[in-house]
Amino acid sequence: MKKLLNCWEFMNCGRQPGGAKVAVNGVCPAATAKPYHGVNHGKNAGRFCWKVAGTMCTQAISSSFAGNFLTCLECPFFKKVAQEEGKAFR
Repeated sequence: MKKLLNCWEFMNCGRQPGGAKVAVNGVCPAATAKPYHGVNHGKNAGRFCWKVAGTMCTQAISSSFAGNFLTCLECPFFKKVAQEEGKAFR
């Protein structure tokens, strides 16, 4: 079975636990959001980052889920997960 990437692996933001940019930007909430553990096969919310405020997107830290979602529709990682999961987000 092919390993499915988490957001921090795909986007290379360095905010995963122990990542290179944790000291500057903190640990990404999607890497530790316990309510989403296992969603889309990722550890915690790693493949479901658009549901978690405070994630890194295009070099900026995101706001709320409601504020993020339209931006996420254009995110290459979001599109990759949707394709891999066989879902169409319209």
